[in-house]
Amino acid sequence: MFGFNYFTPTKVVFGRNTETKVAELIKEFGGRKVLIHYGGGSVIRSGLLKRVTDTLDGAGIPYVTLGGAVPNPRLSLVYEGIELCRKEGVDFLLGVGGGSAIDSAKAIGYGVANEGDVWDFYDYKRKAAACLPLGVILTIAATGSEMSDSSVITKEEGWVKRGYSSNYGRPRFAIMNPELTMTLPDYQTACGCTDIMMHTMERYFTNGGNMEITDALAEGLLRTVMVNARILAKDPGDYDARAEVMWAGSLSHNGLTGCGNDGGDWMTHKLEHELGGLYDVAHGAGLAAVWGSWARYVYKNCLPRFKRFAVNVMGVEPEGSDEEIALKGIETLEDFFRSIKMPTNLRELGVAATDEDLITMARKCAAGVGGCAGSAKKLYEQDMLVIYRASR
Repeated sequence: MFGFNYFTPTKVVFGRNTETKVAELIKEFGGRKVLIHYGGGSVIRSGLLKRVTDTLDGAGIPYVTLGGAVPNPRLSLVYEGIELCRKEGVDFLLGVGGGSAIDSAKAIGYGVANEGDVWDFYDYKRKAAACLPLGVILTIAATGSEMSDSSVITKEEGWVKRGYSSNYGRPRFAIMNPELTMTLPDYQTACGCTDIMMHTMERYFTNGGNMEITDALAEGLLRTVMVNARILAKDPGDYDARAEVMWAGSLSHNGLTGCGNDGGDWMTHKLEHELGGLYDVAHGAGLAAVWGSWARYVYKNCLPRFKRFAVNVMGVEPEGSDEEIALKGIETLEDFFRSIKMPTNLRELGVAATDEDLITMARKCAAGVGGCAGSAKKLYEQDMLVIYRASR
């Protein structure tokens, strides 16, 4: 195992009606004027946005609003938010929604608190020295952005999708009411469950050290998400299942399931980022579409981990060779994805990629990771292209 630093400063307020505490939390963390940043019309239709603004009005906290965050959140809206915050003297950000609104709010926070172009951070040209403080009201369990140091933004020029991680961007508080996720379409719920699992598996499939307790936490989280994803596919209104998945989403991406290893593999995410950037697909679905091809390409180089995953998570009987057990684990996870109507290849994702597209994605992916990346197996541009081609 490796030594590690574990830092999770976010205050979590979890349970029914917790959104009513938003004003007192903003005051607790020093907010005096707030930008409420959200996505589409769902927070309006559900009445959540009005409940939030009514609460702030009642507490005498001034605010401005900025909607429009979309899946694969756009850099242009980040620029708009930065300008609005500076014009209005905003000193606190409130992301209301899922990962897109939260990630966009983080980027706005970096842009307000630092000089120069905020894209420089996502383009790995420099590091942020601060971030405007932010809080979160979570409505989609998926990205774990409510407790993580990460955010992902898409630059429309060239459709480049990049992530940036900094402890400055960790939310001060996260309000999590599982009831707020009950109006989600089944597809979004399934995408969220997939993303949660992938955040855990990216840290699990490594050749860089491990801890038994970390592995046990990761394996238990994965089994829990699969059980409750199946429940929600049949009964979207099950509060307990919603709560299990929501908390799992936070734990999957706050660093807990990566303690003691080398930081994780992350190549499934990097491969999907190019899909999301070029085709604007749902992130969780894109991950499911490429994971099997990635896994079959790398499993021999990380065989003990894939065997353990097959037995401890997917319930594969430990009979036959290690390779047979590992491959059965990959197949069983793909069966699970199909059971919750997630794609297992690009065709099922609805992407008819040309070979030229795949070559472009592999080139951009390699450039985005600095030439090569991965822990289960180091991948270079030619490896990425093979995986993309196998995923069609």
